[in-house]
Amino acid sequence: MTQSSAQSSVPFLPFVKPEIDEETIAGVADVLRSGWITTGPQNQAFEAALSEYCGGRPVRTFNSGTATLEIGLRIAGVGPGDEVITTPASWVATSNVVYEVGATPVFADIDPVTRNIDLDKLEAAITPRTKAIIPVYLAGMPVDMDRLYAIARQHKLRVIEDAAQAFGSTWNGKRIGAIGDIVSFSFHPNKNLTSIEGGALVLNNADEAELARKYRLQGITRKGFDGMDCDVLGGKYNLTDVAARVGLGQLKHIERFTEQRRKLAHAYFTGFEGSAAVKLGVGLPVADFTNSNWHMFQITLPLEQLTLDRAGFMEQLQERGIGSGVHYPAIHLFTLYREKGFRAGMFPHAERFGATTVTLPLFTQMSVADVARVCRAVDDICTQYAVGAAA
Repeated sequence: MTQSSAQSSVPFLPFVKPEIDEETIAGVADVLRSGWITTGPQNQAFEAALSEYCGGRPVRTFNSGTATLEIGLRIAGVGPGDEVITTPASWVATSNVVYEVGATPVFADIDPVTRNIDLDKLEAAITPRTKAIIPVYLAGMPVDMDRLYAIARQHKLRVIEDAAQAFGSTWNGKRIGAIGDIVSFSFHPNKNLTSIEGGALVLNNADEAELARKYRLQGITRKGFDGMDCDVLGGKYNLTDVAARVGLGQLKHIERFTEQRRKLAHAYFTGFEGSAAVKLGVGLPVADFTNSNWHMFQITLPLEQLTLDRAGFMEQLQERGIGSGVHYPAIHLFTLYREKGFRAGMFPHAERFGATTVTLPLFTQMSVADVARVCRAVDDICTQYAVGAAA
């Protein structure tokens, strides 16, 4: 049997695959049969369950994690003339929403070890115009929240946590969402908990929760059978009951999901220990098995030591039946941001990470044997395409 035919007999391993149980699927069918498929009782139940999970804090659901970030900024009073400090190593929505509310994103480079925003550089970026900070918990790894909030308190800044990837993560034994200021979660299909599409905003008090509710649906408040008023400029960001039912089903399993992801991450470190890939310079994430929910497992490639580029590396994984992803190119190098004055060389750590990172498969239905297969494939590609390797 040839190598290609042997590989074709192995099931394709995507880099992500949501796990949705039969009870949830049946529950969605019940919602569809009920006739109430937009925001309603399932959404109320989902918000209540999320609130309990987040220590009793008020929670409002939305149709995306992008909407939650934007509304979080609006609730924090961020607008024209304000600056918001964030990281260039994130999905572009993190900073796009700053422009959406009329403010200006200010980037601070990342720590090359944690891959999260460097808090030294964040503090140095604060100006009299700074109104808020959006830290991003890349791959589920929180920043040093003690120091983050010490900086925020000292400079009287709001914090809107981009915890899109951090549902199930903790900081010093406390759940992300149960502590902090405004916390934004995403429930996109590639997240540890999904509602197909969706997100949630964890807030500080009833007033913020009520404002979030208004922003979610055109600023409307209803009273009685026919009373209606609009006193803020809202949008159309509500979560459907179909999506909420999926989220409710997922929430029941979040602890198991997190433990399985940590088990798989352990297997990655074991598989790469002493490997040719690591010896060549493949970079691994911080091995945090206390705080991180292991949303993703990202390696960095030593491209200067390889005779193929990142796309070629990913193509080689594909040929071996393994999917991969890129999370994320440095935001400030996109055309939109270059047109606003950003340029290459401004944030070198984020630029290098964005140019060399590859996301490997990590999802709950994977086995340790699947992880070993990925590690062998990475090793094989690095060995085959190492500079100076025999043809």
